[in-house]
Amino acid sequence: MARSTPHPSSEQPGIESYAPIGDGRTVALIGSNGRIDWLPLPNLTNVPVFARLLDDETGGCFELSPDAPSAEITSERRYVPNTNVLETTFTTSTGSVRVTDAMVSGVAGRLPWAELARRVEGVTGEVPMRWRVNPGASLRTAAPWIEPTMHGHVVRSGATAFTVVGFHHGPADPDPDGGTGPELTGTFVARAGSRHLVALAATHDEPLHFPDPHNVDLGIDRTVENWRHWSEVFSYEGPYAERMQRNALALKLLIFSPTGAIAAAATTSLPENPEGGKNWDYRFAWVRDLAYTATALVRFGLREETQAALSWMLRTIREHGPELHVMYTLDGDLVPEPSEHDVAGWRGIGPVVTGNPANEQLQLGVYGDLISICRTYVDAGNVLDVATARMLAGVADRTCDLWRNPDSGMWELGEQRQYISSKMGCWQALEDAAALAEAGAIPGSAGRWRAEQHRIRQWIDEHGWSDRRGAYRFYAGSDELDASVLLHAPSGFDRGERMSSTIDALSDELGAGPLLYRYSGAQREERTFVACAFWRVEALACVGRHDEALELMDELVERSNDVGIYAEMIDAADGTAWGNTPQALSHLAFLGAVMTIRDLVPKDLLDGR
Repeated sequence: MARSTPHPSSEQPGIESYAPIGDGRTVALIGSNGRIDWLPLPNLTNVPVFARLLDDETGGCFELSPDAPSAEITSERRYVPNTNVLETTFTTSTGSVRVTDAMVSGVAGRLPWAELARRVEGVTGEVPMRWRVNPGASLRTAAPWIEPTMHGHVVRSGATAFTVVGFHHGPADPDPDGGTGPELTGTFVARAGSRHLVALAATHDEPLHFPDPHNVDLGIDRTVENWRHWSEVFSYEGPYAERMQRNALALKLLIFSPTGAIAAAATTSLPENPEGGKNWDYRFAWVRDLAYTATALVRFGLREETQAALSWMLRTIREHGPELHVMYTLDGDLVPEPSEHDVAGWRGIGPVVTGNPANEQLQLGVYGDLISICRTYVDAGNVLDVATARMLAGVADRTCDLWRNPDSGMWELGEQRQYISSKMGCWQALEDAAALAEAGAIPGSAGRWRAEQHRIRQWIDEHGWSDRRGAYRFYAGSDELDASVLLHAPSGFDRGERMSSTIDALSDELGAGPLLYRYSGAQREERTFVACAFWRVEALACVGRHDEALELMDELVERSNDVGIYAEMIDAADGTAWGNTPQALSHLAFLGAVMTIRDLVPKDLLDGR
């Protein structure tokens, strides 16, 4: 999976050039040039101290690279197998070095502070190295400064504080008046067999621990072993096994371990198109994403993450009920309205926001997502608590009452309409609720839910199908198309001729090779949506078109970046990534597609995959 690439210039790199690492609390994005351009500390929800990704002028970064002209440096990187620890090998005219980057974990789980470690090992020759820690202005909400203390320098930005430690690189050289703000810098020479370390430890509104750099270095190896142990528990056997492992590890980075919530992505405000505007904060937990994640985790046999995610979601929904919200913060609060920050954005494409405006929308499909995850949990041999069982019965009754209403749809659009995929989601909600009631898992009237479910199907047959297009509609009264109806092949709503015909119509209008746009007209305003491409693969497998599913899947596994990471969108013309990254829904759709292929496609067709 590793590829040798020229060392990029100092301009903001492409979104696809970033590789994430994390510790269950936050995520750092490391460019192929060795520069960390995104890192909220110590939690993903904090305003980022390193945010050059969105603010090239005052965002701040953590540089570590050979001290040579960029044109003379090449880099090749990979994750240490079965881990989220990144290795980058830099090669220059004088030698090569290997940089190992890790968000360090503790002896008994995550550390009570955030610890980012960067180990530099000389491989061949001699390579002068330089590093620079330039704290940013936290999206221009704070003015960082360097404070000398009896134990060393402390960098403060608002309530966040961190220190830089290391060995064999000489003392840090503080410059409180650096060109883009205060900074700590250092240089050293890496020789074959040498070992150096530069690391930082951070807290937020708490006392700051100064770690022993030798303990930090040992922590890198411990972190590798901890990730490998987690990967041993990962129970998948089947096609695309190595890629499945990488996608599961990418998804694990987005699970917020203090609560069990799952972030939709690790970033905010990365644009969906060069004009900007649709720049949203995805560092929140969508009920939809959590439902898909829990389904995948159950199929993997990952019990702890499943229990934590489901328990967090149900507790949060009850706390903020009775109405079901589309998303919640990773701490379990309601999502604030967006606030715009006066920074330029990635490559000058704004706006840059924190918060998300979709929280108060009515999205009927969420009812299906919620009850689906609970059915998956029960079918896996677990039992719901009494309060949850009663709540689900109430959600099913609410679905009966509301399914006829217009909503904002899965894509969180501004105009409420009778979106067909939302109706299919309501059908799924009542299907799963009735099954749970019939199994004695929840109270309520399965007979009523089955009757209303039948009415939903009749309505969709009458209003949701276009004979002219030979496809399910985007919304009633229109012949436009929507790729999210593909989700209802695996849900069981339709695995027959109509779904097969819909796949063809979507491919004709929205397809771009193996990639797919979200809905009619999306080509004019955004790039292809990665998850939709995998949904098409899964739907093809569900309707029995196995050869086509495998052909598309083989192409899509090559559309990730060099280390197997998917952002939200891909430009069909040049393969560049767009939107927030890493994107949970993209990786979830990959996992779902491959598991459906494993379950439905004849084994003789899977040879070699």
